[in-house]
Amino acid sequence: MLERGRKGGEVTDELYARLKAYEGQAAAASGVGKDPVNEPMIRHWCEAMGDSNAAYAGPDAVAPPTMLQVWTMGGLSGHAGRTAAQDELFALLEGAGFTSVVATDCEQEYLRPLRPGNRITYDAVIESVSGRKTTKLGTGYFITTRTDVRADGEPAGTHRFRILKYAPRARGPKANRPRPVINRDNAGFWEGVAEHRLLIQRCGGCGTLRFPWLPGCGCCGSQDWDTVEASGSGSVFSYVVMHHPPFPAFDPPFAVGLIELAEGVRIVSSVVGVAHDKVRIGMPVALEFTSVDGEFELPVFRGAQGGAD
Repeated sequence: MLERGRKGGEVTDELYARLKAYEGQAAAASGVGKDPVNEPMIRHWCEAMGDSNAAYAGPDAVAPPTMLQVWTMGGLSGHAGRTAAQDELFALLEGAGFTSVVATDCEQEYLRPLRPGNRITYDAVIESVSGRKTTKLGTGYFITTRTDVRADGEPAGTHRFRILKYAPRARGPKANRPRPVINRDNAGFWEGVAEHRLLIQRCGGCGTLRFPWLPGCGCCGSQDWDTVEASGSGSVFSYVVMHHPPFPAFDPPFAVGLIELAEGVRIVSSVVGVAHDKVRIGMPVALEFTSVDGEFELPVFRGAQGGAD
């Protein structure tokens, strides 16, 4: 049972005192990156992020600074340098009813570029545990872990990762779906959706198709444009299955896909008509429209049963 009291105007409790005792304890000691900095991982990252910066390719390539955490990740098998402190901290919270977790944000500091061949080592520490906070997800504690990264023994950067360990709020009645934000730049798109037409912008200068809608062309800069109507056929380019955080208007788990249309542009939308664990990259999909709360329409994509494996 929690023992609550007041000291200096702040609420304190026995649990928080036990949590604070983990501040400064090591979460990983003398960790070693499973792979040196390497060109294939840099290439995959750049392709996934759409980053074509010339600094990340060629004989003098460096790794994108934001890959700092990548070189310390242990994968499914974990790392030998991990200590018991973080597991003990999580077990203490879970025993007190704070059973859910969500990543909230990270901060990175870069001290030197990382180059192919660099061997990565690191240490991690539980830097801070916040007081009890109440959020829309529920009540819990923010835990910040700091990882100090070295390249060939020299300091290379710092990565702070913050999570919320919380007790989920009781779910109330199902809420309405969020409404689309309609402005002068995208009003024509939503007018088309209301008519069950998926409209793609076409540049009046160079003819490039673009989506989402923008006021000007990213290729030639022209602000002249018209529209073409999508045929409605496409395939799943990539996807995620949403489990957390829960939101009253949705029923997780559900699949959200990045859909590559036959016209070559891509749109983010729900994948329907197929179980979330059956969605696959390359799966053919077809456009349809769904009415939301009787107020507006949304484009969604129906997956083909028995599609790409």
